[in-house]
Amino acid sequence: MNFHTRKWIKPEDLNPNGTLFGGRLLQWIDEEAALYAIIQLENPKTVTKYMSEINFKSSSVKGDIIEIGIRAIKFGATSITLCCEVRNVMTREVIITIDTIVMVSLDQDGKPRPHGKSEIEYVRNRLK
Repeated sequence: MNFHTRKWIKPEDLNPNGTLFGGRLLQWIDEEAALYAIIQLENPKTVTKYMSEINFKSSSVKGDIIEIGIRAIKFGATSITLCCEVRNVMTREVIITIDTIVMVSLDQDGKPRPHGKSEIEYVRNRLK
């Protein structure tokens, strides 16, 4: 799992119970998955097609620092399938897991576009 993004939980991220609002966390996860897929597929027109069951395992409160982990698990002809784990940076306690997030590469007309990728590539290797 690659943990690239960290978020500091602030008052505006909380629900009425004083814990991290699930919708805010899902927004951050969707954005992180999109960025990861765009970089891997080298196409800024990449969208979320599917998210599997979302498993909330623990909560987070104001002042916590969390990190979002994404890992590619499969490349399709026009898609990349990812999994996600979010955890507390300090305690390493898992907050949420998502087993499957499917991101699809689109062409200029908004139709699925083959990307020709079959494995993870790192930007630093593309620049050589």
